[in-house]
Amino acid sequence: MARALMIIDVQNDFTEGGALGVQGGADVARNVTRWLSVAPGRYDTIVASRDWHNATDDNGGHFAPDSDEPDFVTTWPVHCVADTPGAEYHPAFDTSTVNTHIRKGQGVPAYSAFEGTTDDGRTLLEALTEAGVTEIDAVGIATDYCVRASVLDAIDSGMHVTVLTDLVAGVAEETSVAALNEMGVHGATLTTSGEVSAE
Repeated sequence: MARALMIIDVQNDFTEGGALGVQGGADVARNVTRWLSVAPGRYDTIVASRDWHNATDDNGGHFAPDSDEPDFVTTWPVHCVADTPGAEYHPAFDTSTVNTHIRKGQGVPAYSAFEGTTDDGRTLLEALTEAGVTEIDAVGIATDYCVRASVLDAIDSGMHVTVLTDLVAGVAEETSVAALNEMGVHGATLTTSGEVSAE
């Protein structure tokens, strides 16, 4: 039984000052890096996802048309466009120990890291299965959107998931609390990095 750390969308556009900046996003970047430095023995593999949207289209309706205001439910401002600074990992997030990078939303709406692919074209589930992963710790941005979707997909894939609640940040408090509750109802363990073994 192997354990993975799944780091979701710790990107410039999802942190303070970005196109869809989340309050506390930069703290997540810093604290995930801190956690990686104190818990290297806990994980057999480390994966990180990024939104990686096309610049030349609306990504299947994910980007609001120029003439419309985004509804912030199914349509959004332009964000995390491939090969732009907004799509890059936040500079406080040290990616040197990441084994697998996932890109998602390449022309289509995508919230879950399980909708993305690795650089060599594998799905996240394929990469985790090849690594023998049955347990996942989940961290990242945003609690109420991409973290939620990724965790629920991981559970549906048969993984046991622990959400490290001090290493996530959400768009809004009410929806983040609801998302955490939903993840818990579906079987995720909700705890903090300080309450799990670093080994």
